[in-house]
Amino acid sequence: MKAWLFQDHRQKQELGDEAPWYVGWYEPDGKKRRKKIGSHSMAVKFSRKVEGQLAAGVYQSNARKTWKEFEAEFKEKIAASMKPQSKRLTLESMAHFKRIAKPGRVETIKTQTMDAFIAKRRVERGLKKGSTISPATVNKDLRHLKAVLNVAHEWGYLARVPKFRMLKEPTKLPRFITPEHFAKIYKECDKATMPEGLPYPAGDWWKALLVFCYMTGWRVGEPLALRREDLDLVNGTAITRASDNKGGRDEVAPLHDVVVEHLRSIPSFSALVFPWPHERKKLWEQFGDIQRAAGIKLDCNEQHECTPSCHVYGFHDLRRAFATQNAARLPATTLQALMRHKAFATTQRYINMVRQVDEAVGSLHVPDVLAKSGG
Repeated sequence: MKAWLFQDHRQKQELGDEAPWYVGWYEPDGKKRRKKIGSHSMAVKFSRKVEGQLAAGVYQSNARKTWKEFEAEFKEKIAASMKPQSKRLTLESMAHFKRIAKPGRVETIKTQTMDAFIAKRRVERGLKKGSTISPATVNKDLRHLKAVLNVAHEWGYLARVPKFRMLKEPTKLPRFITPEHFAKIYKECDKATMPEGLPYPAGDWWKALLVFCYMTGWRVGEPLALRREDLDLVNGTAITRASDNKGGRDEVAPLHDVVVEHLRSIPSFSALVFPWPHERKKLWEQFGDIQRAAGIKLDCNEQHECTPSCHVYGFHDLRRAFATQNAARLPATTLQALMRHKAFATTQRYINMVRQVDEAVGSLHVPDVLAKSGG
C-alpha cells in the first residue's frame, strides 16, 4: 500500500512554499486517513514509515475511537462470550473507570490517566460505614482494565498499553475453618430450615454440602451446579463442567468415601445434587445462622462498623481448609491438581504457610538453659 504527500490548496495560496505538507494513506480496513506533518522531508519520512507498517502487517491505527464506541464494541465482541462472573466484574471495572476517569478518545489513555484513576478510586467509600475500598478491590479493577486495554491495543485503538501501578495489599494469613469449628458447625446443621420442599431434612443437605466442600476443595458454586448425571456414587467420582468452574474445563474428580456416604443421604428427583430453590443470598444467611447456633464468633480486626457476617466463616474458608489441612499430607503437584489451581504459586502459598513455617520453627535454636529445663 502506498502513502502520498500533498498540500492543502488554500494553505498553499496563503503561505506559498511555507505551507505544511500532509501524508495520506488507506488503512487496512479501507478507511482513508491523512495527517499534517510539516516539512517536506519529515512528510517523506513519515510516509515511508506508514508504508513499511502497512507492508509488514504491523500497522497500528490511530483511529479516534471514543471510549463509548470502544465499550460498545467490546461488549459485543468480547464480553458476550465471557463467563457470567468474569463478564460482570469486567463491566463493573469499566463502569468505574468511565465514571472516575471520564475518558474521551481511547488513544488518549496514558499512564497518567491510570494513576489519576487509582488516586480517586482508592479513597472511595467502602461497603462498611466509615471505611474506604480495600487495595484488593482497586487491584481487581486494575487487572480487568489492563485486560480491556490490551484488547484496545490489539485492535489498533491504543498505541501503547499504559503502566498499571498495583497497590500494595496487606499480607494476611488465610482464614480457614478449623477441624474443631467444623465439628461444631456440622453438629448444628440440623438447626437449618432451608432448603425447603425436599424429600429429606434440610440438615442432611447442609451436612452433605459442607462435607463435600471441606473434603474436595471445590468452590461452592461447583457443587451447587453439580448434576446427578455427572455423579457416580458407585465409582466415587464427580464431573465438574467447564461452564461451572473457574478453570474452564471439564474434569473428573475422585470423591472420598465419607463424601459418597453423605451424598447417598440426599436422594431426590431433582436434576441437581444440591438443589437450592431460594434466593442465592439466603444460602449465605443460612450458613451464618448455623454457625451462630454452633457458637462461632470470629474476631474482626477490620476498621469498619461490624456486621454479623464479619464474625462467621464464608464458604471459601472451606476450600482454604482443604488446602491448609492437606498441604503437609499431599505432594505439591497432587494438591495443585485437586485444587485445580492454574498457577502453582497459588498452591505454594498454602504449602509455605503450613510446611515451611512449621519446619522453620522446629529448627530454631534453643538456649541451653531452656533446653536443660525442658522449656
